[in-house]
Amino acid sequence: MKEKHPDWGGERLRDDKRWKFGVPPVGNANFAWVQHIIHHLSPVGYAGFVLANGSMSSNQSGEGEIRKNVIEGDLVDCMVALPDKLFYSTQIPACLWFLARDKSSRPPVGQRKPLRDRRGEALFIDARRMGWMVDRTHRELTDGGIEQIARTYHAWRGERDAGEYRDIPGFCRSATIEEIRRQGYVLTPGCYVGAPEEKEEDEPFEEKMRRLVAQLREQQAEARRLDEAIWKNLEELGYDM
Repeated sequence: MKEKHPDWGGERLRDDKRWKFGVPPVGNANFAWVQHIIHHLSPVGYAGFVLANGSMSSNQSGEGEIRKNVIEGDLVDCMVALPDKLFYSTQIPACLWFLARDKSSRPPVGQRKPLRDRRGEALFIDARRMGWMVDRTHRELTDGGIEQIARTYHAWRGERDAGEYRDIPGFCRSATIEEIRRQGYVLTPGCYVGAPEEKEEDEPFEEKMRRLVAQLREQQAEARRLDEAIWKNLEELGYDM
């Protein structure tokens, strides 16, 4: 059956066989939802959704084979690893999947500027160290952190006014499907982005040690002052120490 797509103006062939990536396991609907979403994407459609971290690496009950087929279909556009404790309903860390049916340079609907041709590539963003703890059980991403993640993805896609994309060790990296194959089709960003660059010490060692020793003396003096104040208060309350 051929189906017209109103935004694209083209036709696509709805052949059930090309939409089947494998049978998802009973009791875990992650990849049933992934396949359902892919099935309903237009030829130029994008999709973004949240899944548990296990979806990026699990090989149980055929999930690894389904993920492999999705990757080999060049549908994975971007993966974002999120920090834990972001959700009130669960403390389990989650990730963001972004899928694209068309990763060519075709301009988005309603725009003229072409995107960067991303075929055979996927972007990995490791945001696990971002955010701040609102309380002991809940973390929030800052507006600046959300903007950094979004701008990185937009720049990698080649969107207008998004700036120039570059790999940042420990945070983001553009990888090829061949690299993903070598990782056993695992989509965990930490496998690709590497470790953050260590900042070089600008302060000479001797100066740093003098500063730290002076700081230690000040802290010890403050500790003695607080101890004396505590003992004095206890004596005034009638406790002879």
